[in-house]
Amino acid sequence: MEERMIEFLQAYGGAAYFLSLACNVVISVLGVVPSAFLTAANLTVFGFWPGFWVSFAGEALGAVVSFVLYRKGLRRWSETTWLSHPKVKPLLHASGKEAFGLIFALRLLPFVPSGVVTFVAAIGRTSFLVFAAASSLGKLPALWMEAYAVHQFLEAAWEGKLMLAVASIVLLWFVWRKIGQKTAG
Repeated sequence: MEERMIEFLQAYGGAAYFLSLACNVVISVLGVVPSAFLTAANLTVFGFWPGFWVSFAGEALGAVVSFVLYRKGLRRWSETTWLSHPKVKPLLHASGKEAFGLIFALRLLPFVPSGVVTFVAAIGRTSFLVFAAASSLGKLPALWMEAYAVHQFLEAAWEGKLMLAVASIVLLWFVWRKIGQKTAG
């Protein structure tokens, strides 16, 4: 997927910046597609810092567009049962500084699905300005870590990639076991 995105962006020259932004908006609105492949393509096509800033702008714009669309079109889903989960309620009912802090913190955590945070904030009490500021500021360090990791991975020799793959598999196995122990106990 990453290679196709690189070819796509390279084919359009100067328009590639705008196409990358548009792709990020689509990924954000869909809410379930990871954007790491687009970050990798941006870093490859534009270089580290320009690619980082294009990715940041795209993710920030995508989150804001998603927030507006979710708020306008998905409010009726606010009655679904998963929104009554104790871990969702704080963000759903937060506003002002509390919402800012929650959104900022959740954006820092790479394993929290961005689309879920945007959706819950959009149907909750969070204002547009609070969401836009907290989401964008929270994405800066998280995206920098992602971009740095992707850049290091792209620059690594095959031995480093193999070691990373093995370490990832071992880590996933330990997490899977831990989850299995919690559900069994």
